[in-house]
Amino acid sequence: MAVGVEKKLELLPVKGFRLGIASAGIKKPGRRDVVVMEVPVDATLAAVFTRNQFCAAPVVLAKKHLASGALPRYLLVNTGNANAGTGAAGLTAAADCCAALAEKTRVDTESVLPFSTGVIGEPLPVAKIVAALDAALDNLDENHWLEAAHGIMTTDTRPKGHSVVIEHQGKQITLTGISKGSGMIMPNMATMLGYVATDAVVDANLLQRLLSQVNEQSFNRITVDGDTSTNDACLLVATGQSGVEVSDLEPALMDKFVAGLREVMLELAQAIVKDGEGATKFVEVRVERAANVDEALKVAYTIAHSPLVKTALFASDPNWGRILACVGRAGVQDLDVDEVNIWLDDVAIVRNGGRAESYTEAQGQAVMNQENILIRVSLNRGQVQESIWTTDLSHDYVKINAEYRS
Repeated sequence: MAVGVEKKLELLPVKGFRLGIASAGIKKPGRRDVVVMEVPVDATLAAVFTRNQFCAAPVVLAKKHLASGALPRYLLVNTGNANAGTGAAGLTAAADCCAALAEKTRVDTESVLPFSTGVIGEPLPVAKIVAALDAALDNLDENHWLEAAHGIMTTDTRPKGHSVVIEHQGKQITLTGISKGSGMIMPNMATMLGYVATDAVVDANLLQRLLSQVNEQSFNRITVDGDTSTNDACLLVATGQSGVEVSDLEPALMDKFVAGLREVMLELAQAIVKDGEGATKFVEVRVERAANVDEALKVAYTIAHSPLVKTALFASDPNWGRILACVGRAGVQDLDVDEVNIWLDDVAIVRNGGRAESYTEAQGQAVMNQENILIRVSLNRGQVQESIWTTDLSHDYVKINAEYRS
């Protein structure tokens, strides 16, 4: 189940960035579950990872390889097994997979970055992954973004991807990205797995700055269930093969590039929410006129993570008192409740801390019957505004997660 009609993805190739897909049979025979991505020699790369302290072996190893100073040349992704909670054996398994791919491609082992997603606590089937590498390498192609989007799925019901073309002074820059994620979604520095590439020329330090900046307004503003994965990672690769350089010295192009990157990453992030496990609603929680970002996000996440609010959303029940209670318990210091206003879309439900005189149950019901809902809260304490995106909590969410390992 997912919210909205599935879009036909038209993902554009990025010059120099190739993707190959194969089946290792990690969890299900015949399923595409290994993806290899090839990064050209002159590319730059930026990355953000989960802050979960039980971070998975591939996260530990990917960070180590990046810190070594070796040029990243290959990204190795497997689904069906997270290789998390596996201790020293998990690190060895991830390293063995990297070494095997490095040997086949004649690069340093540190030039391979591993990524895994799936069940936590199970040994990584190294032999199966290694056996699939030749097929993935033979499959490498700049046009295989959609196939790769399928290859990184776990409980996702649909592939997620987006492309943008930036025009500047008669030249073009392409940005294309894919992501996966459906449950265990409350990213902290990244999404479950996300890969974005551009053919622009971008300095490595600038690329990292832009990824971190845009990530905060996209992947770090979504939540399905409030759980941050052990395996979250998001990468941004700039192949440089368009010959168009993005830098602070050309503000007009920089603005266009950041806008394009934001569009790609926000589309990928929101696609994760729309495909949230068991989701029937796509919900924006917007907090306005907060004193600072921290209190705006406190209020937004308290609403988004409330089981009572989420189940009311699933039932299409305009039980707005649950939202009101969340605002009050969010931990905002010295909150003047008499200044708080709340809306469902444009329907005022709370004015000056109490039920809006104009509100009727029929108005609230009409909004709650929609697939796409905006919950808007004004604190009247400042000028800061923040939005996050979330889902309802359905019977299917419980069923999917109760049966995940069966």
